[in-house]
Amino acid sequence: MSTLKIPDAVVPVGPVAASPGFAARTWRTVRSSRAATIGLAIVAVHLLIALLAPVLTSYEPTVGDATHALLGPGADHWAGTDQYGRDVLARVLYGGRYALGVSVAATLVTIALGTVLGCAAALRGGWLDDVLMRVLDAVLSIPSILALLVVVTALGTGPAVIVLAIAVVYVPQVVRVVRGAALAVVPADYVTAARARGERTWSILWREVLPNITDVVCVEFAMRASWVVLLISSLSFLGFGANPPTPDWGLMVAENRTAITVVPMASLAPIIALATLVIGLNLAADGLSKAWGVDRIREGS
Repeated sequence: MSTLKIPDAVVPVGPVAASPGFAARTWRTVRSSRAATIGLAIVAVHLLIALLAPVLTSYEPTVGDATHALLGPGADHWAGTDQYGRDVLARVLYGGRYALGVSVAATLVTIALGTVLGCAAALRGGWLDDVLMRVLDAVLSIPSILALLVVVTALGTGPAVIVLAIAVVYVPQVVRVVRGAALAVVPADYVTAARARGERTWSILWREVLPNITDVVCVEFAMRASWVVLLISSLSFLGFGANPPTPDWGLMVAENRTAITVVPMASLAPIIALATLVIGLNLAADGLSKAWGVDRIREGS
């Protein structure tokens, strides 16, 4: 009597990110990290303050009164005034808008370009990977601040130029990190199956590779954002960033450093605001990295 043999069922292998409940499990994991929770809360407070700046102060950040210059903290001016008679607290509150706006824009452009290039290099390999990595190695050999100054000096100042300069400096580093993460995904069965079906490179990148390295990209965004904030403030301090009288934390420190013994809050207030924002972003990046188990050293950072 013959026995009918039923072939084994073929279970399709798909991206991890597509599994049901992935977002909910990820959110629970992030909430379990105290560092991530505190860091994201600090960043949220900065965002809220920047949005509500017109409500929190009645002073214009760019309008000064020479008769009220270099005043210490008081009932009218809680953090005092600077050498031009402008309210320090108002400039700090509005300064968060410039710092966050330009930093988020620059980081988004940097992460987007770095992610696409890193995934493409890992997915296509061959001469594209070799040429791209050698070019990026050459860019990485130039100090960040020097590369920034060269771009800004050549193209001038302004938010668009700063975003471009930040991208030139940090895209190579993002490419290395994302490429390292993507190389671990490319040999997977679902990527091989997508190639066998004749899907295009962009479709494979978007549907198969990117969903499985989203955690790495998110951590990279938080980490790069903290560095971008510092770099933009450094440019403003050196005179290559925001133009006066734009309320910017780095510019405020540069303008008031000579009067720090007279009105210390004019310099200390933007420093405190900048420091707390960077600390919040770093805590968020570290917490997310641990919650998702992302090893940035292993990924090529």
